[in-house]
Parts: sequence; C-alpha cells; structure tokens
Amino acid sequence: MKVLLVNGSPHEHGCTYTALTIIADELKKQNVESRIVWLGNGAVRGCIGCGGCKNGNGCVFDDDAVNKIGKAAMTADGYVFGAAVHYASPNGAMISALDRLFYAYGSYMRNKPAASVVSARRAGTTASYDVLNKYIGINGMINVPSVYWNMVHGNTPEEVYKDEEGVSIMRSVASGMAWVLKLIANAKGTEFEQPLPVKRARTNFIR
Repeated sequence: MKVLLVNGSPHEHGCTYTALTIIADELKKQNVESRIVWLGNGAVRGCIGCGGCKNGNGCVFDDDAVNKIGKAAMTADGYVFGAAVHYASPNGAMISALDRLFYAYGSYMRNKPAASVVSARRAGTTASYDVLNKYIGINGMINVPSVYWNMVHGNTPEEVYKDEEGVSIMRSVASGMAWVLKLIANAKGTEFEQPLPVKRARTNFIR
C-alpha cells in the first residue's frame, strides 16, 4: 500500500510539508508506505481545456511538475493533497495543478481514498479545505475520515508542531487513510471491491 502526498505549497519544507510529514510518520507506524512530492515554486500553467490529455499521454504541458505527480499518482493507492492558504484559498499554483492532474490522471485515482489538508497562519482554512475536497468528490474518491477539519496553524514549521490539535488531526488523517486502505485490500476479489457503475446523466442549463 502506497500513499502519495502532494505538497502544493511554494515552500518545499514549510508548514504544509510539516503537516504532510506528520501524516507520513504516522502512516509508517501503521505499516503504510508513503512519498511526499513537491509541486515546486515555479510557474504552473492552468488548464486550457484543450482535451489533449484524452490520448492517455498525460497533460500536453510538460514544463512543470504536474505530469511527474500524475505518473506517481498512477501507481498510488491513496492520496493526500496539501496546500497553503493564500487569500483564503489554496495557493494558485496548487489549483492550476489539480485542475490538470484530475483531468489527465483522474481515472487512475477514482474509487481510491484521499484527504486534503491545509496550512495557514490564522484564517482561510475552512474555505480552502472546501475547495480541495471538491476535487475528491467529483472524482468519485473516498474522503478519508478524520476527527476535525484537516488543518494546521502556524507561521513556521516549529509553530505547526506547537499546534497540538492540528498535529493530532494530521495523525488522525493518517490513521483513517491506513484503515480505509486495509478495508479496500480485504475487499479485493469480492463484490465490494468496486461500487456498482451508474450511468451518468449530463444536462445543460441552456437549451
């Protein structure tokens, strides 16, 4: 069992990374392998809706980390998406990356467990958390249970560790992830391995 943790913050070893590290440490205690991948702090293109990813070769833009993350996502069993809060929303590069990641690689992540975590000095966490969770919901993924909204507070990694409740929430995210992964592993080969398919209806508001 492997969990991919995506660090979407522009700071490689900042507060978001610290939150993901706490999750990774707890996953290790529960015998689950994990890997943290950093989005980087360079320019990240937004999705232009070109449909080029439909050929199965990933996103047509290959000058940032999105395809690297996507290739790692193809072989992962679970996912944690971590973002920093900028102006009460996930940082812009993370939004652009997730738009393209879910378009190009969403089929590999469908029906698998995922969680989102956010990091802020003070406010904007719940709004950012809602934005990230919408990716999980639209892609038919299993939102991993926790004990509160998945957020940490602090202006530095040291301050994040002082957020005792935030630290315990991150550990709870990891515990929930390990639990769901083990449930799925035990369901393999049975009728419960995948949900029954339902044909999706698509409608337009304007006709």
